[in-house]
Amino acid sequence: MESIRTIRRLLTVVLFVLLATPAFAADDYFPPPDSEGGWRTLSDAADIRKIAGMDLVRLDQAYALTERSTPNGGLVVVRHGYLVYEKYFGRAHRNANPDMASTGKAFTSIACGIMLKEFKDKIPDGLDTKVFTEKYLPEAFPLDDPRKANITLGQLLCMTAGYNGEGQSPTGVVMGKASPMKPAKGQDIRDLDKSSLRVPLWTDPGAGYSYSSPAPHIASIVLRRVTGMELQDYINERLAKPIGWGPWGYCLQRGDFKMPHANGAGSTALHATDAVRFGYCLVRGGRWKDKQLVPPEYLALCNKPSKFNPHSPFSLQFEHNADGHVAGAQKDAFYKSGAGGFGLIIVPSLDLVIYKLGGKDNQYDPALTGLPQPFKYDGSRDNWQPIPASPFHEGSLGGDNGLRRVLEMVSGAVVD
Repeated sequence: MESIRTIRRLLTVVLFVLLATPAFAADDYFPPPDSEGGWRTLSDAADIRKIAGMDLVRLDQAYALTERSTPNGGLVVVRHGYLVYEKYFGRAHRNANPDMASTGKAFTSIACGIMLKEFKDKIPDGLDTKVFTEKYLPEAFPLDDPRKANITLGQLLCMTAGYNGEGQSPTGVVMGKASPMKPAKGQDIRDLDKSSLRVPLWTDPGAGYSYSSPAPHIASIVLRRVTGMELQDYINERLAKPIGWGPWGYCLQRGDFKMPHANGAGSTALHATDAVRFGYCLVRGGRWKDKQLVPPEYLALCNKPSKFNPHSPFSLQFEHNADGHVAGAQKDAFYKSGAGGFGLIIVPSLDLVIYKLGGKDNQYDPALTGLPQPFKYDGSRDNWQPIPASPFHEGSLGGDNGLRRVLEMVSGAVVD
């Protein structure tokens, strides 16, 4: 009898310890789709600190900065598999499908990484593959510049293929030194493939970095050729369905014209809680439940200096912090920003995913995707204007609408 009582006492102690110990980085936790209950969520400040190891006051401060940076937006934070912060303003909402702009380049990159593993026999040289061949890009022939024959897939994904930068004030970077370049004609949504292929080179492939959206779109053309699937369909089968996204798509409808192919340069449109599902898959090393969705060897290249880009901290469509240029963030952090103030941030060492929403009003137009918008904007951000920058220095939030500052502030909210 005494031995039975002893066993019972031991079991009681074990049960008490199990119940009292917070489930921190539970590697076997993966949230069900929102339609089936969604993320496990913490809202109480004490629970957020004890279980997720974060300071709610500091998260509120990061949100306040977000709210000052764009007319619409929000902040969603996941740590240790818990949704610890979710707040929106303006036209942003959990179930909105905004045009995430260049944040979508991250999805193109990860899709290419999956392709390289799945179809290794069709593209055996991987990122070193010279893609301007009849096999991968027959539509590019005859080449308008013989140097394009030397462009590799890795250079396209690291923005070092030599394509002229975009916008009215493009910049080229050679071994860390930036110089202005002349603007050149970029993508035309009415002929996205051809216009991307014909963007001129400003330098030899590999000789410099310049942010040029045609490059990842060309990578998506290669993906179409290798997989036999449209980019959106490939992402849907290899990521969206296994991870459990809700309604999503690309912003294909532009006025009276519908783009025949998704733009590999961006314009994905996901629910906010699904954007962080994607990030959570990456912070889990590319795994979702018992499936390895993203090859870990590809993912490992996304937050490190790349042999394809010795010029700038940009690797496989992600800006990385390996050089510590975001001083208040961990060096393994990597992220992709998008026009309008969007940004998806992954910090593996902190088991942390951050999604900053932004966007102008037109980025929330449901006509872009044709997806329903199951909520009504309350007009609270009509006539919103940013706080003016100080006359003594450049814009107070920086060119990315404060994304790097949000990364620093949310990272600084970690208290364990």
